[in-house]
Amino acid sequence: MADVNEYIRAATRENTRKSYRAAIEHYEDAWGGFLPATADSIASYLAHYAPTLAISTLKQRLAALAAWHNEQGFPDPTKAPHVKKVLKGIGELHPFREKQAKPLQIEQLQAIDGWITEHLSQTDTRSVNSLKLLRDRALILLGFWRAFRGDELTRIRVENVSVIPGVGMEIFIPRSKTDRLSHGRTYRAPALQLLCPVTAFTDWMSAAQLTKGPAFPAINQWGHSAEQAIHPASVIAIIKAYCHQVDLPNADEFSSHSLRRGFATWATANSWDTKTLMEYVGWKDVQSAMRYIEGADPFSQQRIQQALPQAITQAKQDSDLPKDTALEISLCLEPYSKHSHGTGKARSLIERHCLLPRAMEKLDAEGTRYRITISSDDCDALDEALDELLHHMHQIASDNQCMLEATIRDPHIDRVWD
Repeated sequence: MADVNEYIRAATRENTRKSYRAAIEHYEDAWGGFLPATADSIASYLAHYAPTLAISTLKQRLAALAAWHNEQGFPDPTKAPHVKKVLKGIGELHPFREKQAKPLQIEQLQAIDGWITEHLSQTDTRSVNSLKLLRDRALILLGFWRAFRGDELTRIRVENVSVIPGVGMEIFIPRSKTDRLSHGRTYRAPALQLLCPVTAFTDWMSAAQLTKGPAFPAINQWGHSAEQAIHPASVIAIIKAYCHQVDLPNADEFSSHSLRRGFATWATANSWDTKTLMEYVGWKDVQSAMRYIEGADPFSQQRIQQALPQAITQAKQDSDLPKDTALEISLCLEPYSKHSHGTGKARSLIERHCLLPRAMEKLDAEGTRYRITISSDDCDALDEALDELLHHMHQIASDNQCMLEATIRDPHIDRVWD
């Protein structure tokens, strides 16, 4: 019979556990810090690595250190006011530009599929190379047409796939990055006349003779499929390798996210409305979708030139509007340990003391997304107000032995505070 610790361990993603362990090792071994830590040592640690590490990495290190202190029953030094000030100063002096994978255009997908098909015709159907080509073709086409992440492709299992030849296929994935409660989701992929993911998948299954286990396993030098799926990092390597094979410009800028961004860009260019695209891919908010879509007019040159007179008029009207800002908040509360049971209380206190005074509106039934309104005189005043709001919410979570992930977003200008 499984014990409580086993279920607690299963509630946290393995990648999160690994990244937290790596962060603690970095603090102790690479920097020479001691645990439990003081707020001064945490601030010095941040300042030391500010020039070389992205602020997102530093925030992840802080989250790991906070979790360690709470699990061990020590006060959390990362919540100290001057630690927060140091982190804010790092953001000002070392701004970080998020890197995004290049979207794989439909013509580029066709070039890769053509290269694989040509080499399949020249390869012994029983060879190791043929098996890898068939696997990679199925992986790339399915990843594109279903806009899968790399880790979602590696979680597909043969027994969770149902194929109707000539019609489509159903794929059940028990857990993904955004499925925190592990409800799972069934995805449907269509059979197509060109670049068909269903045909590619059935060809791969037939050649590999797989009846259970990962749908995309590693293949050894003797042509035997491993019991484990390929690593998500291997998906990136596979895509980059084929981009190099067909001589795509800047081939190293492609990754597994190129499939997801490529499909979103293709769907938008073919008049998919945002709601339909979000439902198909599984995005829960518009801002997540917008990060993946590469428009046909990326610099908005045509749109701006056509609307320039109207834009000038609108700018004059906007200057007279009240300076109320509607913001969207995403909250995720998790207990620090098996002894923590305060997530419900923490959420209730955050709503009562932090959100209700700001015209709170719930955007989902689970209590993870809200809309609030904040009045401010200028951008600096808004930054200060949101900094205080985030600090207050984190303090409530910490007092109730919870870890809080909070993101505040202005949907009108795509600005984020966290």
